[in-house]
Amino acid sequence: MGYKIAVVGATGNVGREMLNTLAERNFPADEIFAVASSRSIGSEVSCGDKDLTVVDLAHFDFSKIDIALFAADGATAKQYAPKAAAAGCVVIDNSSFFRMEPGVPLIVPEINGAALAGYAKKNIIANPNCSTIQMVMALKPLHDLQPVKRVVVSTYQSVSGAGRDAMDELFNQTRGIYVNDLPTKEHFTKQIAFNVIPHIDDFMDDGATREEWKMSVETRKILDPDIAVHATCVRVPVFVGHAEAITIEFEMPVTVEEARKALKAFPGVSVVDHRQDEGYVTPHEVVGEDNVFISRIRKDNTVPYGLSLWCVSDNLRKGAALNAVQIAEMLAAEYLPKK
Repeated sequence: MGYKIAVVGATGNVGREMLNTLAERNFPADEIFAVASSRSIGSEVSCGDKDLTVVDLAHFDFSKIDIALFAADGATAKQYAPKAAAAGCVVIDNSSFFRMEPGVPLIVPEINGAALAGYAKKNIIANPNCSTIQMVMALKPLHDLQPVKRVVVSTYQSVSGAGRDAMDELFNQTRGIYVNDLPTKEHFTKQIAFNVIPHIDDFMDDGATREEWKMSVETRKILDPDIAVHATCVRVPVFVGHAEAITIEFEMPVTVEEARKALKAFPGVSVVDHRQDEGYVTPHEVVGEDNVFISRIRKDNTVPYGLSLWCVSDNLRKGAALNAVQIAEMLAAEYLPKK
């Protein structure tokens, strides 16, 4: 026997990737349900070599489910995740709604998997922001060498992080420009084709966006409450794959060689760092890859103990679906009754 799994938001980018990841990793599931809003009822989505018929979230019985992977927006998670949790189902939520809620673990399994022990308080586990996940995967092995004091990060985030409609907008604008059509904006605040937009999520009173705020507070919750993070988050005309330029200030010296060795040894991280043409990794090259890739490791001479690096990951994989499935795997292996 195996577990019964539901993927909520199964027709979206992340939901589809969750289904693929469950199949690829042979998750011990007897049955997997594809769940979405009423407008998707009856459509089909793939899970490995199987086609699943989408069922209605509004009438779904979570009492028969062991683990629900939520790949929906915050409003949907707010409404349905507590209902699923109350029915005895463990929810792993990819939205931002529960991430900073007390009693809800915010988990990257390679970093703070032990925090899963408190999941039963609310039966809800939060999946971090995609950009936060890849950054803390780079920071953790370095923080273990010497405490990280401060991080300054600029992100270059693909449009898939904003959903399928955002990907369509990039495609349609790009095609339209080549035939001299005026680009139309529906999802983004400015033209995204052949452009970059320094604006992801809503603006806050201090001038930061909520995406930038998430990277700061989530890093402290996952890794260390004493780390200061200053982020600038930018949307770029790339379909899949997020990149980050990260500058790290330590409390004590860390050499480039020490950093490279620690990063290479950390599970889920690959180092491709050659100081020559093509000796680094770009978003295009990591699509479909599970690891976080690190390049351009170098000393930052503007602070006493600083390093800079380039960090790239498939935002739909480790940045969302894979991380959620890894949490589910840890739950099944260490916390849930064996099936």
